[in-house]
Amino acid sequence: MRRSAIYAVMIVFLTGLAATAPTATDQDKGAEQMSLEGGSQGMVSFPHHQHQKSLADCNACHDLFPQEAGAIEKLKAGGALKNRQVMNTRCIKCHRDKKREGAATGPTLCSQCHQRE
Repeated sequence: MRRSAIYAVMIVFLTGLAATAPTATDQDKGAEQMSLEGGSQGMVSFPHHQHQKSLADCNACHDLFPQEAGAIEKLKAGGALKNRQVMNTRCIKCHRDKKREGAATGPTLCSQCHQRE
């Protein structure tokens, strides 16, 4: 009798745990809009959720840097990323490739994203 009570409690606990566990659709997808450090050219306004919808694969960008606030600047400060590496090898390259394909794309010139104050 005691064993069945323990099993019942375990089942209730595990069911509750599973019900509260985040699913893939509940995961934190980061800010909708981000402001990225753009060096001497000025800050870059980055529509994060718009990119998530159009790319569908986070690793299209995040294979180069982790999914955490300030990751790009930390990697540049530590020498693991070069200045402009993300913008030139990911952003501009992707936008220009999409433009050549005739697909909808974002800005293709640096000055279209960087905003000097």
